[in-house]
Amino acid sequence: MTSTVERTKLYTLLGDYPNTTALKKGMLTSNLVEFVFADVKVSNTAFKPLVRDAKFDVGELAIVTYLQAKAYGKPYVLIPATVLGRGQHHTIAYNPARGPLNASELMGKRVGVRAYTQTTGAWVRGFLCDDYGVDPTKVQWVTFEDPHVAEFHDPDFVMRAPEDKTLTQMLLDGDLDAAIVSDKIPDPRLAPLIPDADASARKWAETHGGVPINHMMVIRNSIAKSRPDLVTEVYRMLRESRRTAPPSPDNSALDPWRFGVEANRRSLEIIVDYSFRQKLIPRLFSVDELFDDFMRALD
Repeated sequence: MTSTVERTKLYTLLGDYPNTTALKKGMLTSNLVEFVFADVKVSNTAFKPLVRDAKFDVGELAIVTYLQAKAYGKPYVLIPATVLGRGQHHTIAYNPARGPLNASELMGKRVGVRAYTQTTGAWVRGFLCDDYGVDPTKVQWVTFEDPHVAEFHDPDFVMRAPEDKTLTQMLLDGDLDAAIVSDKIPDPRLAPLIPDADASARKWAETHGGVPINHMMVIRNSIAKSRPDLVTEVYRMLRESRRTAPPSPDNSALDPWRFGVEANRRSLEIIVDYSFRQKLIPRLFSVDELFDDFMRALD
């Protein structure tokens, strides 16, 4: 008599990216895991139920949200698998019709961002501080959303925009001097604040240990402790899916989807430092603190 092992279903939050296509379309097979993908069009809209309600077994999560989730004892552990990474220099914009503006001139200005805790915002504020001499605490940050982690409260140099206002319109109207607009500039009348943003991003990645991390994978603590075989299988399948998408997975600084603790270490060190300096987390974490012993051994 032949016995069959039932696959473990994992309720999963994972976006549609070139590096996740093979996994999400069922092109990879497993005898251990069955992914049940949440019907979510934009993953960041589900980060709040992930960290507040522990809704998912496995999921992608913005790295700053994860750092805050760890600080407040949320029941997830980080998997050393980056599913979304990108240059960030192009994401801050201004309105040229309102006059010239340099990145170094933002202190005392009003700068919009979707949420102060947004990972893109944390990266950009770090660049502005280290490379342009801007103290982020001397900028008036104007936000439009709450933090994902309910226990976190924005610092006193952060204010909420009026409910009837949008980031783009406030920037066009001159109510904001600049804004972090995420991956795409939302209006042709706006322009990148950092000139030659793509070249700047490439140089930064080459000299700072890699493309900035946006989203990594997390898994429920109880699963990680009780079923390390499932962790290994999830990691394997994510990595196999990544290998189907260019650029070549050579662990170079310009690979946006790096796997393993060492390949991601420098980027994680930097975003932890940025997060602490920007009052997003209460203390510095070492990179090794972010992973359990089993995760650190994955490669």
